[in-house]
Amino acid sequence: MVLVMRRAVFFIAFLLMFVLVAAAVAHSATSERSLVAFSGFAPGTIVVKTGERSLYFVLDEQRALRFPVGVGKAGKTWTGVAQVEGKYVKPAWQAPDELGGGPVIPGGSANNPMGAAALTMRGGEYAIHGTNRPQSIGGFVSSGCIRMHNRDIVELYRLVPVGTPVIVER
Repeated sequence: MVLVMRRAVFFIAFLLMFVLVAAAVAHSATSERSLVAFSGFAPGTIVVKTGERSLYFVLDEQRALRFPVGVGKAGKTWTGVAQVEGKYVKPAWQAPDELGGGPVIPGGSANNPMGAAALTMRGGEYAIHGTNRPQSIGGFVSSGCIRMHNRDIVELYRLVPVGTPVIVER
């Protein structure tokens, strides 16, 4: 009887450890920023690699902060160089005419797709912004904007000034 109890306790402990480790790995892989080796870009630059669905904020010649992002759907992705032209906390949003237009959705509303903050580029045509759909991060999901978890856009917002270069690559 004691041997059976010990085996059961060991099995349950092993199972709990496995679940905790798996949850930690999944959480860090999909929703956490990380410090990574990264070179070839000037410090202070934002680099988006759409194929990786990752955004890098270059810290120095050897390191960057990497964030998971959602990027443009097929036919909606873009590449090139831009710069941060505006910074907004809880921005209001209105669907552009190409998406059917509609009423202005106030900043901070649960149904506002811009999330907690936005960094606008190219005359407001594109933005790096938070989202009200965190499950979309990691996919090809937008009309060209770069979506981030709200906690990540808040951190990036704090780190970058207007004028920050943004490079978007495949």
